[in-house]
Amino acid sequence: MKRKAFKMFLKPGFEKEYEKRHAKIWPELKQKLSENGIYDYAIYWDKETNILFACQKVSDEEVSQGMDDTSIIKKWWSYMADIMEINPDKSPIVIPLDEMFYME
Repeated sequence: MKRKAFKMFLKPGFEKEYEKRHAKIWPELKQKLSENGIYDYAIYWDKETNILFACQKVSDEEVSQGMDDTSIIKKWWSYMADIMEINPDKSPIVIPLDEMFYME
């Protein structure tokens, strides 16, 4: 198991829409994440900067990294593209964060 954290960028004024969409996360997306070893996944919002901070546990990092080519992931990216800062392929701009401290 490995803990991963990263930040993404929410466009101003879309906080409620982001929450709404995630409250109804697609079951097939949730299943795909689980099948690829991603669990204990949380996303936090910094109101001052509109930065989203995500943290998750990954049981197999190599498997989870290969998800970018799946149709459900690309469909979710397209669904979220209008409210987030994105790359040309519509994936969210993701900045990995290094773990500096962990207390169990």
